[in-house]
Amino acid sequence: MSHTAVMLAAGFGLLVLLWLVIRDTTRATRLFLLLWFVVSIGNLLVGVLHAGYGWTEEAAIWLLVFGAPAAVALLVGRSRR
Repeated sequence: MSHTAVMLAAGFGLLVLLWLVIRDTTRATRLFLLLWFVVSIGNLLVGVLHAGYGWTEEAAIWLLVFGAPAAVALLVGRSRR
């Protein structure tokens, strides 16, 4: 399994975990977005500084890694209110 797929699975897993633990969907979604932003930026920095990828390569992957779980969080979070 690719690292990108692992990160996406981790993002969706964290989202579900927070929704299960924190019953206030709005609060859980906001906390997820903050945590996932920090984790995904960390992942981007590891890719650039240690794995040798360029900033533009990693930025494109970061958009997917952060964006897909964040979009789901916002869309589902709004519908669960």
